[in-house]
Amino acid sequence: MSQPIEKLSKPRAAWRDLLSADRYRVLFEEETEPPGSCPLNQEKRAGTFICAACHLPLFASGAKFESGTGWPSFTQPLPGHVGTKQDFGMILPRTEYHCARCGGHQGHVFPDGPAPTGQRWCNNGLAVEFVPEGEPLPALRD
Repeated sequence: MSQPIEKLSKPRAAWRDLLSADRYRVLFEEETEPPGSCPLNQEKRAGTFICAACHLPLFASGAKFESGTGWPSFTQPLPGHVGTKQDFGMILPRTEYHCARCGGHQGHVFPDGPAPTGQRWCNNGLAVEFVPEGEPLPALRD
């Protein structure tokens, strides 16, 4: 069984100093980037997708699939590495998910994905970075 993820209590201003303005808006103001705007949507190599803010691994590349939505999509996150909450920003409730460590907004999960989960974890490309298999994962940011 994996250890629970320890949550960071870093002030938003500190994240603003570390991240580009567009990444900050997606991760900490819950904006959504335009569909098709991120090259990670086309990433097909083996590796790990990590939170662009704190570098916590969030998705294995084997869970990635082409959803046709214009955003990187996954069938499931790494266990315990994301948290969820109800989002009513589009009137109908949706399930938003965020990094379990820093709380950075990643995207929304929908019940229209492929097997094995039937879920589509639709991620903002600006909210993640890709680390190819064989390269070391960066140290977690505090």
